[in-house]
Amino acid sequence: MPVTICTWNINSVRLREPLVLRLLQEEAPDVLCLQETKSPVEKLPLEGFAGLGYTHVLARGDKGYNGVMILSRIPLDPVAHEDFGGKGDARHVAGRTKSGVEIHNVYLPAGGDVPDPEANEKFAHKLRFVEDVARWGEKRRGPAILVGDLNIAPREDDVWSHKQLLKVVSHTPVEVDAFEAARAAGGWEDVTRNDMPEGLVYSWWSYRSPDWDGADKGRRLDHVWATADVAPARGQGGSRILRAARGWEQPSDHAPVFATFEV
Repeated sequence: MPVTICTWNINSVRLREPLVLRLLQEEAPDVLCLQETKSPVEKLPLEGFAGLGYTHVLARGDKGYNGVMILSRIPLDPVAHEDFGGKGDARHVAGRTKSGVEIHNVYLPAGGDVPDPEANEKFAHKLRFVEDVARWGEKRRGPAILVGDLNIAPREDDVWSHKQLLKVVSHTPVEVDAFEAARAAGGWEDVTRNDMPEGLVYSWWSYRSPDWDGADKGRRLDHVWATADVAPARGQGGSRILRAARGWEQPSDHAPVFATFEV
């Protein structure tokens, strides 16, 4: 059956619960993967989501930072989480559909401001995290979908200015090389770019811009990957980015990203 999956860095699910409810009401994805929920699991606002039919929940949380969560209208069995990066952070949660397709929700570290692993431990941790994803992807088996805020914009047309961002964390060559190596190691297809192969595509716009929409200095930091056995045919995944959500009241700086699969 067709299943639509949405990934969204919500930047505090308790603060932005009304936005999540709006998305579920207006867009009605079958599965919603949230990152940066910033909440312990026991304090997640689940009642309103359940009232809209999202009764299947898989979540991991840290108080005030990180946090990942899957809300689903279809049953999902839990899959053991991975400790990418080795810090015990709540940055990965996963479930398996009754047909055996795994859905992995990943929140990759931002990496700080200095793109030097020797001078910046946050950047070093980011690179270790990506390497762990690569090693895990190479070993894992079976149909799978991986979504999330991966905090790297790999292509030149995934950023507003390739030249100006080459030395800015999220688009540096060392990050892009690691990112593409991880994608290749896991046999992942870039579903968004399979559907939108040409042109500028963004999912994030900085809070620092007083006119984010007009300036349009975005980056594609949020991704949808799938193994070849479950990835839609090129151009058939229904991929889209709900840019309008970046303009909702008290928004996240990320926009929701959608794709549809036969699972």
